[in-house]
Amino acid sequence: MKIIEPCTLAIFGAGGNLSRRKLIPALFRLEIAQRLPDHMLILGCDIALRTREEWSASVVEILRGVYKKDLDEAALQRFCQRWHYFALPPGDDAAYPRLHQMLESNPDFPSNVVYYMAVRPADYPTIVDKLGNAELLKEKNGWRRVVIEKPFGYDLLSAQTLQASLYRHLDEPQIYRIDHYLGKGTVQNVMVFRFANMLLEPLWNHHYIDHVQITHSETLGIENRADYYEGAGALRDMIQSHLLQLLALVAMEPPVSLTAEHLRDEKVKVLKAIRPITQNSVHAHAFRGQYASGTIDGKSVPGYLEEKGVAGDSTTETYAALKLFIDNWRWAGVPFYLRTGKRMAENSSAICIRFKNPPQDLLRRSRHGPSQPNWIMLGIQPNDCLKMEMQVKVPGLDMNTRTMSLDATYRKENDEDYDAYEGLLLDVMLGDHSLFLRIDEVEAAWRVVDPVLKVWAMERDFINTYPSGSWGPRGTYRLFDRDDQFWRHSLEPEGADTQAY
Repeated sequence: MKIIEPCTLAIFGAGGNLSRRKLIPALFRLEIAQRLPDHMLILGCDIALRTREEWSASVVEILRGVYKKDLDEAALQRFCQRWHYFALPPGDDAAYPRLHQMLESNPDFPSNVVYYMAVRPADYPTIVDKLGNAELLKEKNGWRRVVIEKPFGYDLLSAQTLQASLYRHLDEPQIYRIDHYLGKGTVQNVMVFRFANMLLEPLWNHHYIDHVQITHSETLGIENRADYYEGAGALRDMIQSHLLQLLALVAMEPPVSLTAEHLRDEKVKVLKAIRPITQNSVHAHAFRGQYASGTIDGKSVPGYLEEKGVAGDSTTETYAALKLFIDNWRWAGVPFYLRTGKRMAENSSAICIRFKNPPQDLLRRSRHGPSQPNWIMLGIQPNDCLKMEMQVKVPGLDMNTRTMSLDATYRKENDEDYDAYEGLLLDVMLGDHSLFLRIDEVEAAWRVVDPVLKVWAMERDFINTYPSGSWGPRGTYRLFDRDDQFWRHSLEPEGADTQAY
């Protein structure tokens, strides 16, 4: 276990939704596990005027809401002692110099500092600029690290503009672009699956793999986030960041080592090798849809256009699917299908890899029905598992076959569980960039989706719809190359749904 140096963690937007729902509970779980450094302090920064005691009471209230009766009182007391509060009222130009004075003059605050931007993305440049002007980012007596959440820009140009504003005060090693999806244990297991097992490596190429599907579906709608979602949409929100990262992990070459730079070098190579989608070919490679009213878990739910804050003529996509090709030696000609959607039939994230059929079908005369392909499936959430499907003979006199699932569910009852933010927060304090995005990764991902975004932005008179509780809009079958290819809707053999949509 690596030793973490004592540090000050300053959370900007400490009273906001991200901090209350994710960061404070994650830090408390690290406190319970005794993984935080002994002399670490946490500084809540927000626009509201509060005393330290008032803020500590708010932290306790948040944690009691999470833990109900099972709250570790001893850990809670230790945790509250770490917290301080600093107000940053709007328009107070002297606030950041005061913050500098407090951190410099109070020996209780460790000299190493993490600044976590739990604020709107539009506020990143302003806060970093003020920190820089107040000399709060200079590494003269300890390191300084800045954590920013996605989205990293709105498109390639805005991402580059944001980066230029950060580079005025920060070097690239100081910037941690956090993608909580990469912190999930099962996502990290993709790397273990790829590089710790020799069994499949000879098959991991275009000679044997027919296509790859990466799916993230949600039963939730936009949850009162119309102000964000209307400007983002499913392609920006999920595919540009999360799903392209999963594609990179599945398709990357073995890195020299699992150090941050070697790992990120290989991911960038994959993203740069994705065949560009020209504006003329967008409709052959991309499909979008928007949820209409329907039924989720037996309850009627409104359509997207009926959600609060959504324009009545909005063509923002809540469902997006892409077909991508990676033009390199390993993956030549293998399509990668990425899809995401809200108000879908299930909450599910999975990587499904379909293998090609045998070159000669020796059982075609004796078998009833068409041949079934082999699949390897990695469930990410809610079922983190590894499954493999193969064909076996049904007991009896006839040569009938059926699909058998080899289920390698690897979670044991006593295995420690944790949230993605816990591991990522520890990585920031350790200075480990492995699961954080480098700027060339961000730019390469934007280059993949930018042509699609431009075409969709011009086509504002029509968008396909799908009923809430379904698996998305009809017509997405057109992305597939052959009639025997279909979206995989389940990890169970009997659930290998062959519906075209």
